[in-house]
Amino acid sequence: EATWSQSLPDWIASHQRMLAFYGGVAELLVPDNLKAAVTKADRYTPKINETYAELATHYQTAVLPARPYKPKDKAKAEAAVLLVERWILARLRHRTFFSLAELNSAIADLLPALNQRPFQGRSESRQSLFEALDRPALKPLPATPYVYAEWRKARPGIDYHIEIDKRLYSVPHALVGVKLDVRVTDTSVEVMHKGQRVALHSRHGKGRFVTLTEHMPKSHQAQQNWSPGRFLNWATD
Repeated sequence: EATWSQSLPDWIASHQRMLAFYGGVAELLVPDNLKAAVTKADRYTPKINETYAELATHYQTAVLPARPYKPKDKAKAEAAVLLVERWILARLRHRTFFSLAELNSAIADLLPALNQRPFQGRSESRQSLFEALDRPALKPLPATPYVYAEWRKARPGIDYHIEIDKRLYSVPHALVGVKLDVRVTDTSVEVMHKGQRVALHSRHGKGRFVTLTEHMPKSHQAQQNWSPGRFLNWATD
């Protein structure tokens, strides 16, 4: 399929559609060393992007990146890319598309013919070999859908809040100045310290500040009850 970019959201969404198309999960995912997959390339101990690693955990598979500058690690994949360029993209090169969905629909229309085309000098096709060899070896898809999440770093200021997408979320005041890991989804902000959750917020609240009382120092908790009405009551007593 075609995508707008190799950004992390596009990369993860492509994996979800790929695994749904296959109807199962392979033992390993073997990507190149693009930033959406690998945050630090290394021949022996690459650092996997945390969102990508979380996707692999959800699908009960593992990520084993190809070694940098070792194209033979993915020789068959590179050959498949060349084949798609010759068989599919060449047939579309003179057409004009007005949306990504329209382009992907055209690609999908050509894909069955490519997969069912017999290998040269053989009776098998990519489709028949997939059904005979690959599909039986796939693990089943998870029963629950994957939830996209991005991992970020944050350090709370003196007001014991961290900023995520222009909103401020509280953390325990004892963690002021400490570097924290933050898991951000469409619906929640989860704050971690040394692998332990220290705060969880909904992203659907109102206002710029999202604050939990238990995160405040005792002195600030006491001030929560201060209001104009309370002062007026004191004045009339």
